[in-house]
Amino acid sequence: MPEDCINVIAVVGPTAVGKTRVAIEIAKSLGGEIVSADSMQVYRRMDIGTAKATPSERAEVPHHMLDVADPRENYSVARYVSDAKDAVADIASRGKLPVIAGGTGLYVDSLLSGREFSESPGDSGLREKLNLEYENLGGEKMLEKLASVDPERAGKLSPNDRKRIVRALEIYALTGMTITEHDRQSKLIPKPYRVFKVFLNSEDRNVLYSRIDERVDLMFEEGLLDEVKALLDEGVSPECTSMQAIGYKETALAIAGKCSLEEARDSIKQSSRRYAKRQLTWFNRYTDAFRLDLGESPDPAETADTLCDMYKMLVLG
Repeated sequence: MPEDCINVIAVVGPTAVGKTRVAIEIAKSLGGEIVSADSMQVYRRMDIGTAKATPSERAEVPHHMLDVADPRENYSVARYVSDAKDAVADIASRGKLPVIAGGTGLYVDSLLSGREFSESPGDSGLREKLNLEYENLGGEKMLEKLASVDPERAGKLSPNDRKRIVRALEIYALTGMTITEHDRQSKLIPKPYRVFKVFLNSEDRNVLYSRIDERVDLMFEEGLLDEVKALLDEGVSPECTSMQAIGYKETALAIAGKCSLEEARDSIKQSSRRYAKRQLTWFNRYTDAFRLDLGESPDPAETADTLCDMYKMLVLG
């Protein structure tokens, strides 16, 4: 690994496990700053439903990659990597330790890998044509079309994954290079970070699900309904990427009269549990991570002390 690698701590895990608080305690102890790795916390005015760090928590430790996009925007992983990479470099240049914290596995992996995610130039006309083709031919046929030029990427996608199928075909048409080949070339780039990965979990699923339920109830107590109403009132469409976030989509349906508020609350809890399962599947691939079961009543400061000691021993020597 190059000598000029930046030391980084990455705190990951399922929703509601307690990543934010532990990451803050680590940053306080080691002189660090937080870099959020959450695909929905990037949006402004979406605080309660995304469980964003509170103003008081941000006062304790500087946070980056929060509130960097308007809810009407379609914020991409490519843009995240570009912005977050700059944030990490800035933190390190000031002698501080970047502490990446979040549950969006794709964002975490894409940032830490060092891969170049510069977006290929888009062609709205071509994309519109491909979307129309998708509507006329269906997902199966379009996936077959992608398989003819990029069988490896096609094998990873579902016929229902319209956005990624269309994007993959668009990139190939514009650049002559498949996404698979782009990824292959990108992986040859030396990794820029020396990463200490921390995978926080609650081995007892009932404990984790109970935390999720409590968090959802607290979100409604803190004003999730008003937050979603305000977004809709300012013209943010329910179809926007931001409004597909768990908590916002269901609450918007309740506001539209398509379900009761109680049904929305139950749906948010169920969707959050399913999301936690997907996160666990993703992060279980981190065989190089230091794993820690937080148990029923974790103490963030004690947890952070343990992790800081491990970081000093394993990374700093």
